[in-house]
Amino acid sequence: MAAATSLYSILPTTGATFTSGEGVWLETDQGEKFLDFTAGIAVNSLGHCHPHLVETLKKQSEQLWHISNLFQVKGQSELADRLTANTFADKVFFTNSGVEAMECAIKTARHYHFANSEAERFEIITFKGAFHGRSTATIAAGGQEKYIEGFGPKAPGFIQVDLNDVEALKEAISDRTAALLIEPIQGEGGLRYVSTEFLKTLREICNETGALLIFDEIQCGVGRTGKLFAHEWSGVTPDIMAVAKGIGGGFPLGACLATEEAAQSMVPGTHGTTFGGNPLAMSVGNAVLDVVLEDGFLENVQDVALLLRQGLAELTDTYPDIIEEIRGQGLMIGIKCKTPNMELLGAMRDEKFLAVPAGDNVIRLLPPLTLTKDEARDGLARIKNALNTVKK
Repeated sequence: MAAATSLYSILPTTGATFTSGEGVWLETDQGEKFLDFTAGIAVNSLGHCHPHLVETLKKQSEQLWHISNLFQVKGQSELADRLTANTFADKVFFTNSGVEAMECAIKTARHYHFANSEAERFEIITFKGAFHGRSTATIAAGGQEKYIEGFGPKAPGFIQVDLNDVEALKEAISDRTAALLIEPIQGEGGLRYVSTEFLKTLREICNETGALLIFDEIQCGVGRTGKLFAHEWSGVTPDIMAVAKGIGGGFPLGACLATEEAAQSMVPGTHGTTFGGNPLAMSVGNAVLDVVLEDGFLENVQDVALLLRQGLAELTDTYPDIIEEIRGQGLMIGIKCKTPNMELLGAMRDEKFLAVPAGDNVIRLLPPLTLTKDEARDGLARIKNALNTVKK
């Protein structure tokens, strides 16, 4: 089903393809170098071909690739211990992708109530503008018609309400509510930030009603905002969390994290995976944490992000007819445009600068977390040149 040219190709007119990368740079088969602020859509958290990840994967590839979860995988225990030691969670289930992590989170929430003799509690409340994946269940969870259309009836059990609307949320709560599901920062939906007050309200509602709180940190997690996970800024913790993208640094890896209470009924046989948690993925996931958990790493993310946001604020003042506002947190930044975002994105591409489109006429900047201040300044200069092109 693969097309000759991707619908999302960032180089549709040149015929060039990327053949190599190092750090924040990508190079095409024609020898052109691009400053990459896409990071594989927040996947290449440590940039391209990070030496520690490369060496780790090489070493593991010569030892063991796959044995399945019929047997204990040493790297799973190590990575699970590190994730639980640094988060709210007590249990971890490893997957190959974000959508699989979300499927596990949804099943965990519903099975929790089933095991507690409340099988009627299967509905999950989500929020408009959300994106949780492209499986049958997760497109229903996201609720966006453009992703649902053409795939038959919408999977039941998902209700959408407006983001940050407490009254609408309270009206949607019922005896059938199993969980509330939210991204602390909406990525695909346009880098919309969820207020601390709203997240605290969600936690309070879950505590009062017995519903579970699920966070989708597939895009905003693993250091992207300057904390290991975005919800840490609010002080609010979930019962279940889906993680992927940056945790594998470019290698397919996801995880569903949960408290002991939420995961109590998810015993062997209630869920499973063939490839999830394979030795290759576990070795890379541990290598990513080696770097991200180093002293000073996340503080540096915050420092570089501050420089970038200050520069973007100046550009907003200089080009008020093109930029409406700057959104996001850490190195998950959105440029909300007044002119068509694809026009500015094209001008950026001509400056050998790569970024990602998002909903609500936004351009996402998702550079590697290893971005230096000099590289951030280089990026700002290219964005300015692109803005001048659009202005003319």
